[in-house]
Amino acid sequence: MRIVIITGASGGLGAEFARRLDRLNILCGWGIEEFWLIARSGEKLRAVAGTLRTPARPLALDLTDGASFSLLRAMLRAQAPEVWMVVNAAGAGVIGGPEEISDEAAGRMIDLNVKAPVRLDKLALPHIPRGGRIVEVASTAAFQPFPYLNVYAAGKAFLYRYARALGRELRGRGISVTAVCPYWVKDTGFIGKAQAGPGGGKVRHFPFASAEKAVVRAALEDVLRRKPVSTPGPVCTLHRAAAKVLPEGLLMDVWEILRKI
Repeated sequence: MRIVIITGASGGLGAEFARRLDRLNILCGWGIEEFWLIARSGEKLRAVAGTLRTPARPLALDLTDGASFSLLRAMLRAQAPEVWMVVNAAGAGVIGGPEEISDEAAGRMIDLNVKAPVRLDKLALPHIPRGGRIVEVASTAAFQPFPYLNVYAAGKAFLYRYARALGRELRGRGISVTAVCPYWVKDTGFIGKAQAGPGGGKVRHFPFASAEKAVVRAALEDVLRRKPVSTPGPVCTLHRAAAKVLPEGLLMDVWEILRKI
């Protein structure tokens, strides 16, 4: 059985990856037989599954809980599927300084943005064939330090570096890894959740934010071309280029201005 595993699939980019991969599977005859959709809300996952033509299995799991990975390990061993693609789209972000972000919130960001993709990839890799793909949904925040998005941006920087090195490690096996690094996405709900804490006012506006459909469409084109990095939009493409030549201190100074506008 050929499957695709998508985390964060109850909404936002994860759900849009599921919908677009489903359409392409029907059009292109990729032979994907089932989507494994992972998120905490079973109800939302079932709603997304109901929009797909390819069969989908909703898995209501919390990826900050080690028991979730024990269950996934057991399922993979029992069913021995061919994992054609893994999309690590689950993530969490909170805006604020060290006094405003709770230990619980900081720990959840690290567990979900850093630990969960590594753990899922390790579980899936024995089942990924030559030609398979891994997608790590990072962020343009990976390209520089971001005050008041400190823990989130540092986690995405880890994910970006991890994806680049993992892709090199797996090159001999014919498995590609793509780090997807979008700018703000306006219709995923991420911005509202990030601003919900006591430090949310530290970032006032999110100009030039992208739409999730455009982000996923561009990202999947890059994934299918086996590009190691996808910057699905003009702002994140420019940011990546600037981060290669400008000092981090200057980039943080620019951010200090932008976040207050």
